[in-house]
Amino acid sequence: MNFPEELQYTKDHEWIRLEGNVATIGITDFAQHELGDIVYVDINSVGKTLAGEEVFGTVEAVKTVSDLFLPVAGTVTEVNELLEKQPELVNTDPYGDGWMIKMTVADTAAVAALMSKDAYVSLVG
Repeated sequence: MNFPEELQYTKDHEWIRLEGNVATIGITDFAQHELGDIVYVDINSVGKTLAGEEVFGTVEAVKTVSDLFLPVAGTVTEVNELLEKQPELVNTDPYGDGWMIKMTVADTAAVAALMSKDAYVSLVG
């Protein structure tokens, strides 16, 4: 499985890439593998300010629906529109075209407190 070094990770299997105070968020390679074939991504939180670990949407696979949790507090500014017609991008390219949202982060220091690649790899085995 692939876990890019430059990302931070959560215990709920989301990843975050911070550029200034703007973050891109998606689910990890491990998470998409565990879920199986993703058939629908439902995110209707654009414009909402949410706390860290608050639900920002759901992802539906063939056999299950799973909540998506915001890694840190902030305001959701954009949803990946490609996922509306191609939800399988989460399976094929979870760190690239399969990203889910962009957000403005309330406290960028909170991102550094998330898990590194090595800590996440230890979590998932």
